[in-house]
Amino acid sequence: MLAALRRPRTILWGIAGISVLGFLIALEIAARHYGLPGPISNQAQEVIFGPKSGPLLYAGMGLMMVVLTWRERFIAAGAAVAIDIVFFLVRWAADARMTFGNGALWVLLGCAVIAVTRRTGRERALLLKGVGLGLLLVAGRKTGDTWLLITSKALPTTLDRYVATADHALGNPSWLMGRAVEATGPVGAHILDFVYAQLAVAAVVVALYQLRNVAKERRFPGHYLVRTFLVIGLVGPAIYMIFPVVGPVFAFGTGAFGTGGEHWALANVWPHTVPPLHAPQPMPYDDLTPRNCMPSLHTAWAVTIFIHSRKGPRFLRIAGTFWLIATLTATLGFGYHYGVDLIAGVVFALTIETALRCLDRGWDRPAVALVAYGTVVFAALLTSYRYLPMEMATHPWVFGPLLVLAMASVVYGYVRVGRLWEPKAVPEPRPAPQPELV
Repeated sequence: MLAALRRPRTILWGIAGISVLGFLIALEIAARHYGLPGPISNQAQEVIFGPKSGPLLYAGMGLMMVVLTWRERFIAAGAAVAIDIVFFLVRWAADARMTFGNGALWVLLGCAVIAVTRRTGRERALLLKGVGLGLLLVAGRKTGDTWLLITSKALPTTLDRYVATADHALGNPSWLMGRAVEATGPVGAHILDFVYAQLAVAAVVVALYQLRNVAKERRFPGHYLVRTFLVIGLVGPAIYMIFPVVGPVFAFGTGAFGTGGEHWALANVWPHTVPPLHAPQPMPYDDLTPRNCMPSLHTAWAVTIFIHSRKGPRFLRIAGTFWLIATLTATLGFGYHYGVDLIAGVVFALTIETALRCLDRGWDRPAVALVAYGTVVFAALLTSYRYLPMEMATHPWVFGPLLVLAMASVVYGYVRVGRLWEPKAVPEPRPAPQPELV
């Protein structure tokens, strides 16, 4: 036991586990300060009460099952479905809200108990990693929900006027896409809404392909999609606290009403009328709507799904491309984000993805330079949105291309560094020439 504790990897995992637990406890305390349940309370309630997202719980169980044999997978899936049927019948008899997902959570917790009591050595560590991966996906969702509640309670004003003004440099794409989605009718809106809401499930599909050989090789790969997905979800909401924005459908449409029925939007003009230019000021907003626009994390997550699907089969590559395009369309077309949010989200995603790949491959000079450059570009974008919005709006032909160029430069840097990381093909040695027989 003492020898295991001396291993650097074991120490690193221990530090990471303690850090995550401390972060969850801190969020729990912060949520309780505002009279709200935190991520730990919300997750504990779903052991018995109806889960908010059944598909996410089953996706987490699916991630855990990559460490199991096929026989164990069938047993785990069957147990989860059987438990959910029992819960379903009880809720039906009690006339409660019909939902599912408790069975998946019970199986996750049960596998954790089995790992501690029935497994030893590498098998115990592998099963615990699988359970931790599944629970982290679910906890990441709960953590994000708590972050959003805290932003709405702790930040009474938003910077939507600044971002909307800066968005003139891009031609107000949210207004244009909002009218386009409206023209597609309910069919297009329902498809985009499904894509937008089930982004985590799409990530799990790609992750399951990346982790398909874990049960056979008895180890996880060095880098895979879930790592980037979780880090984006943990770091992104902290930026919401620095740059609070609610989005065009809320600030300039009919997206949110206060508890007393008052309308908090500046005007009901989205998506048909672009608001006129005025010197921006912070605007007060309700204590219910999350300030979750800057950067667009849905864009960041969709970009990482696209990146990690590139190594998959043709179907997975097509699905990753579709999910990226549909997510970008939904974020703008539903009025959840401004165009400048999306640019910041792309830079944010590529910077984090590069940093996490460096943890696996090593911090070589081009990668370190890209992480530093992406960080500087991201900070410059947020600074310009806050302090140069009028200049950006009045000179769109200058700042619009500059914004796109800044994003494209980070994309180009990522592609260039990625090619350097690709294994080089070693040519086969040519056979030595044989002497001719005379």
